[in-house]
Parts: sequence; structure tokens; C-alpha cells
Amino acid sequence: MSDRPFRILGVQQIAIGARDKERLRRLWVDLFGLELHGNFRSESENVDEDIARIGGGPFAVEIDLMQPIDPEARPRVHEPPLNHIGLWVDDLAAAVRWLEEKGVRFTPGGIRTGASGHDVCFIHPRGSDEQPVGGEGVLIELVQAPPEVIEAARRG
Repeated sequence: MSDRPFRILGVQQIAIGARDKERLRRLWVDLFGLELHGNFRSESENVDEDIARIGGGPFAVEIDLMQPIDPEARPRVHEPPLNHIGLWVDDLAAAVRWLEEKGVRFTPGGIRTGASGHDVCFIHPRGSDEQPVGGEGVLIELVQAPPEVIEAARRG
């Protein structure tokens, strides 16, 4: 039995970046047939994204099609093109506290409201001397699961 005070419940999103999200939309929306469910723009995060969705119910997965507002500014949401993955977690605050105690490095900004309105935080792609555990090259977003996702995961 683990002392882990949280559970990862599923994939919440896959974020893909390019200099021009129109090319991404052509593939994911026009050719694959995903439906757009919104968009998000943030100057501070240097992102203009369209939010598509695949699947249904509480475990539908967002496919975020992102382009930088300024391709020369940071963060560079188009580098790497597979920008990050998001994971549903049943208790985000407990997860962050426990993972920090285990040496996980988080990006600056802490827990905050994400593009879809859920609380989120990010595990840094690389560890550091002080916090040696990172995503091994992958930016990982932890997303607080809403009650319907937690209940669906409980039911199995």
C-alpha cells in the first residue's frame, strides 16, 4: 500500500504547438473530424489555442492546438511540437505537496486556473539539483479533476 494521497485518473489533454494553428486545425478538425469546444488566449503564457475534444463523457480528452502569440517570446508553446500532456488528478493540492516532498520540480506559478477552468500546475521537464525529479523531457500538467471525473473513476 502506498502513502500516495492522490490518484491519477486519466489523460485530460494533449497539447500540440505550431507556429500556425491553422495547419493543426486542418489536420485535427477538418481531416480527423474533432469538434472545437472553445479557445484560450493568454499574453502572459504566450499562447493562442483552440480546444478540440475527442471521446465523450467525463473521460473525453482535449486536444489543444496552440500557436505562440509571439514566436520569439517565452514560453515557446510550439517547441517542442508535442508541448505537454495533462493528467486528471483527484486531489491536486495533496499531489503537489507530496510530490514536492519526493523531490519533484514544478514550474513557477504554482496551482492556478487553467485554460479549461480547472486548477492546474506543471511538472518541469527537467529536475534540478534541489528538486531532482522532472518529467524526463516532458512537460506534465496536473489537472484537478471535477467531481464527475472522480466519480466515474471510482465506478471504474
